[in-house]
Order: sequence, then structure tokens, then C-alpha cells
Amino acid sequence: MWRFLWRSIDRFSLQYFKHVITELQKIKVVDMYNRELVVDLLQSIVEIVTYGDRQDSQIFECFMERQVLAEFVRVLKISKNSRIEAPLLQYLSIMIQNMDSEYAIYYCLSNDYVNNIITHPYKFDVGDLAQYYISFLRSVSNKINGDTLCLLVKVHGDAVVSFPLYSEALKFTQHGEKMIQTAIRALTLNIYNVSDDMVYQFITTPPFSKYFSDLVHSLKEQCIHLDNLVHALEEMGINQRRKELLLKTDRLVDDLYYLKDILCVGETRLSNVVTQNVINLLLFPILHPLLQLRQSGGSNLSPITSLYIVSCLIQVIGGKSIVNYVAGVLLYPYMSSSVRDAWEACLSSAVFNHFNDMEKSPCSTKSEGAESVNGSPLCRHFPEGRILDLILSDNHSLSLASLFLLLTLTESQDLEDKLASMVSLSAMQHGMVMEESILVKFMPQILNALLNVLASEPPTTVQIKWHTGWFLRKLLIFQGIRLDEHNFHLFNNSFERSCICVEKELDGCWFDHIIDVLRNEWASCKTALEESSQSKDPLFLLEFTICQITDGDATSSHVAWQRMVDVVKVFILHLQLKAFISKGEFLEKSSLDSIVVLPFDSAKNLASGLSSASFGSEVSLASGIPCRIAFSNAGTRDIYLIPVARGISGKLLLVEKHPFRSQRGVVIAIAPLAGLSVSPDTVKL
Repeated sequence: MWRFLWRSIDRFSLQYFKHVITELQKIKVVDMYNRELVVDLLQSIVEIVTYGDRQDSQIFECFMERQVLAEFVRVLKISKNSRIEAPLLQYLSIMIQNMDSEYAIYYCLSNDYVNNIITHPYKFDVGDLAQYYISFLRSVSNKINGDTLCLLVKVHGDAVVSFPLYSEALKFTQHGEKMIQTAIRALTLNIYNVSDDMVYQFITTPPFSKYFSDLVHSLKEQCIHLDNLVHALEEMGINQRRKELLLKTDRLVDDLYYLKDILCVGETRLSNVVTQNVINLLLFPILHPLLQLRQSGGSNLSPITSLYIVSCLIQVIGGKSIVNYVAGVLLYPYMSSSVRDAWEACLSSAVFNHFNDMEKSPCSTKSEGAESVNGSPLCRHFPEGRILDLILSDNHSLSLASLFLLLTLTESQDLEDKLASMVSLSAMQHGMVMEESILVKFMPQILNALLNVLASEPPTTVQIKWHTGWFLRKLLIFQGIRLDEHNFHLFNNSFERSCICVEKELDGCWFDHIIDVLRNEWASCKTALEESSQSKDPLFLLEFTICQITDGDATSSHVAWQRMVDVVKVFILHLQLKAFISKGEFLEKSSLDSIVVLPFDSAKNLASGLSSASFGSEVSLASGIPCRIAFSNAGTRDIYLIPVARGISGKLLLVEKHPFRSQRGVVIAIAPLAGLSVSPDTVKL
């Protein structure tokens, strides 16, 4: 009604703005009866102020003179179950987001108006008020800078004693809504990037420093849930487990990137508190299963999950403290006294708190071989040769995962020179001969372990073998590393077995698709082998455990198809590795025809014979699928099904075994394959 009475006046005029303010000031209580009126007034004020900030300075002068923000605070206080809070916060967010002038922003953040709105006792258990509240907080955080941050904090002496924008936001860190969690993280990063010395001190000391330990504790819980999923038995199918695995790892990696963003702020105290929590609360407990520490209260994660988490930490967060801590822990048994002393000196005393606690703990026991490492209390917690034991393990997944972690450390720019020399794959680094590199020293054994994975039989999956090929290529490209006679012989034997497996598939029911699969998978294999370390997602380490081959029905057409595809993929891998070992480069697809034409001639001839078969023809049963079929007049008979397809045409042969020739049969029926082009003469019974 009030808008109808004033419709002849420009609704963005100063006169109209004063009228709206007056109407709002007349409101003595906000209830369900006048709620719509109040919402209308608030909306009009925000629209006019936003216009005035850009177009009419008199409007904003009036906004300040009449202390309109104080009216917003008053409306909150006089509300009687009117649910006015949500629209009020929404309109305030819009107004702050659209303010351009620094003068207007400075005014809005001053006089404690915003702090009073932030600390109002809202009832967040009603409706979606929490979303509007967090949106308002984020809008405010987007407008703060080094000059305006001081308007939102309360200082006593030389210390910040209150910072409502930050402290109230942290109360929502565990909220179930993903949108709210994302907004909180954006808000905190906005604050971290503009804070001054006093605010950093406030953020990084108790009780608010607990936020960072809570983040790491949450990560640790996610790791436990992830490990449970990886090792779930029959609770869900492979596809469902893979889907859940992607969801959980995506969330975990997102959290790691958030920690990385905090570290990228570059403030020393902020970086120290994050790094200390990551090392003390996450890294140290996760490394326990790898190092076989006998301390209670460990993470109880399986080694494969532990290796995945540590690899992600190195890839995503990195940093000198974390990278060199992990490298030092894994390489401690192999360190010379000079390298060991340098490593211990570069770590902060906080890192060693765990070791000191372990010395006092009645559970701590002296590890075998500890006396041989300079007698340091630190050394007795790292069993001799543990990381190499993992790499040379008979457990293929564990072997590849531990090697991936070591290679990830090798390529880190944050690794100290002396530690880098211990895992260098190059014979030279910074002009020095890398005599103490454990990777170079044990390279024949490592290559032997990889070649044993390559040559292994099921349940080793094709995925594991392709990743093994990636590791082999990576190790072989470095200077001076070649296969010795024993390993070369091992590879040739593996190559020959892959050829034999392909030849067997020529007698299978999918023999006529082998060449197509070969062409289709050729590029995929080459891409997988040439993938860069930086882009290689450690997720493949966890997928090893859920991609095991199931036995199934050996006569099933689907199982036969998958077996044929897997055999061809392993054959392609061996072809490419053979070329790389001999020539130092992979084969291009253009050379495919000259390489594989001869082995598949028999497949082409066999396919040609079947395609021309007619009723009563005698054909080979090699590619047939055995089954039993009940006929109305002839009872149940043993029949072989032989599908034959060419392009968009195809047929299904029903063949009965020859009474005198065990590998031959007689065609008793011919029918078109479903979904293919059918001609009248393809149906013969």
C-alpha cells in the first residue's frame, strides 16, 4: 500500500529513500502480521543504497546520517518469532557484495554494526537460516583488507581479544552442508590473506588454534574410513566400491588442497601451526604401520592406504618440513652419520616430541639393529631396510605403492640435497657422484621385482601390469640404468608368455575381434606409459585392491571377452616395453600392421571359414561356447554356439559335435545376431 501511495515519485530518489527509512523507524515490533511489510522496506533500502553508492552520493550520506544499519540491528532485536532474520541477512549480503566505494565499505564495517549482526543470538535449527548467515559472513570477508580488518576486531593492549567474524564462522566447520563448509574455508582464507601481526597471533594460539588440529583430526578419520572401504569384503560390488572410493578420495584431496592454500599464505606462524599438526597428528601415526612401530594409539591403517596418504601429502601439500621429514623417516637406516646429523638439525623440536614420548613409554622397545645407527634414541624406531623390504615385497600392490612414494620424493623440489642424493635416480647431481643413492645401489633388485610383477599370473590385474610398465619406463630412462642379463632374460620370458596367451585366444570365441581390440588399446597403452609423474594420481594405488579378477564361469561369453581384452592389453604392453628396452622409444601406431600381421593370419582364415559356413557344413569347435539345449522332438543335446560378426552383419551358428572328430562339428542351425543387419537368407533352420 505504501508503495502505491508513493508510486508517482522516483523510487530511487532521496525523498523516497527518506520516506522508507521513516516507515522502518515506525516499526516497534516485528511479528507474523507485519513481516511482509518489513521485508519490503528492507528490500527497498538495499536497492536504493546500492544505487546511491554508484550514482548518488546524497543517498549514501543520508544512509549514514540516519544510521540505517543501526535500524537493521534494531529489527533483529524486536523480532518476535517473525523469521525476519533470513531475508534481513540476505539483503545485507546483497548490499555489501555490491558496494564499490572503499568509503562505503569502511562505514559499513565501522561502529560495530556488523559485529552486532554477527553475534545476534540466532536460532539456526529453524529452516535454512544457517545458509543465509554464512553467506552474510562470507560477503563481509570478501570486502575486508589490511585497512578495514581492524574494524572487526577488539583489542586489549597489544592483543586481539575478540574477532566475531572468525570465531562465529568456526562454529560451522563441521556443518553437514557442503556449501557451508566451502564458504567457511573461503572466509578463513580471506582472513588469513589480510591479517596483521596481532590477528595472526590470535588465530594461531589457543583456543582458536584448535581449528587446525581439528582439521587434521578430521583428515585422520577420513583416512580410517577410506581404509575400511578399501578392505571391505563382500559388503558391496566392485563398481559401487570404486564409486565410493572416488567420493572419499576426492573429499580427502580437497581437504589437503585447503591446507596447501593456508600454507601458501606464507605467514610463518600460520605455516608452523599447520605443519606441526600435519606431522604430529597425521604423518607420524600413518607411518607406524610402514615402520612397524610398537606404540599404542597408532592409526591402524593398512600399509597400502598409508602409502597412498603419504604420497598425496607429498604431492599436494609438500613443503620442506613435510617432505624432508618423510624422506628422513624412510631413509634413516641408510643415512651416514653426517646426513643423519643434518636431518635431525633441520627438523623442529616439535617433530621430536613423539620420539621423546616413545622413549618414556613402557611400550617402546629397542628395534633390532638400532645400535648400529650411532646409538641415537631416534634410530631405534626405524627397522633396518624397511622401505626396501616393501619395494621388494611379494605383494605387488605394496611393492608398487612404496616405489611410487619414493619416486614422488625423488622429484620433489623441496627435498634437501643430502637426502636427494640418497634417492637420486641419476648418476650425477649438482656435479657430485651419487654413490650413496639407495635406488641406484639396489636398482637390479628393484627392476627384478617389477619384472616379476609383469610376468606374474592372475590375480595380478592388467591395471597393475600397465602401472608396472610405467615404473619400468621411468627407471630405464635414467642415465646408466639398463637391464642386466638376468633381468633381460626374465623380460623375454614374460614377453614370450604374452605371445602364447594371444595365440590361445585365436582359438577362442572372440578371435575375430582381437585385431580391433589391438588397434583400440594401442594408443591407451602408450599414453599410460608416458604419463608424467606430476599428473599421475596416487588413487591407482588403492584401485589395485578392488580390481582383482573374479573367477566367474569360464564358459561365460562376457568372461571370455574380458579375458581376450586383458590378454591383448598385456601383449601390447610387452611390445612397447620390448621396443623401449631395445631402442629407447615406443612404437607408433603406424608400425602396428607390420608388427602383428603374421600372428593373426590364422585368425583371419578361421573367421573367413566360419563366415561362409552353411547348414550342414563341418566347422571347427575351437571358438564355440558349449551349452545344452532342449529340443521339442530330439530331447536335450550338447550344442556349441559360435557367433560370427562382420561390420553390421552377423550370424549365430548352432553346431553339434561330430561323432568321430572331437574338434569338429556340424552346423544344425543358423540365426542372425541380435542388433545386426538382417537379410532374408541369413535365417536357415
